[in-house]
Amino acid sequence: MLIMDFALFSFEQLEMWNLSMDFVTEVYKLLKQFPENEKYALTSQIKRAAISIPSNIAEGTGRTSIKEKLHFNEIAMGSLAEVICQLNIGKRLEYINEDDFSRFKTMGVRIGMMLSGYRRSMINKLT
Repeated sequence: MLIMDFALFSFEQLEMWNLSMDFVTEVYKLLKQFPENEKYALTSQIKRAAISIPSNIAEGTGRTSIKEKLHFNEIAMGSLAEVICQLNIGKRLEYINEDDFSRFKTMGVRIGMMLSGYRRSMINKLT
């Protein structure tokens, strides 16, 4: 007996969640070119931060209070900034070329704009 259909959670409908999932997928592909000695250092840290973006978007949608939704949105934004910073480090270490970095930064800016818009809409609901 099927009690509840969990096939679609509300976060799955959000463009910012879907784009952040694409971002994580692309990050994982990119990190395959990093040197093996970075596996437990920079690579691992970038993966954790990248995964945190859609995870916190999803968790925030599961919260009932606007303050909690804002909290998880801010964590997602912080994780996005962390990934861009770490990819910048990868570029400086010549693990990432300029074109790849630019592509990720463009994706990051787009996700960041969506997170900011969501934040504004939540703040407006508080007033």
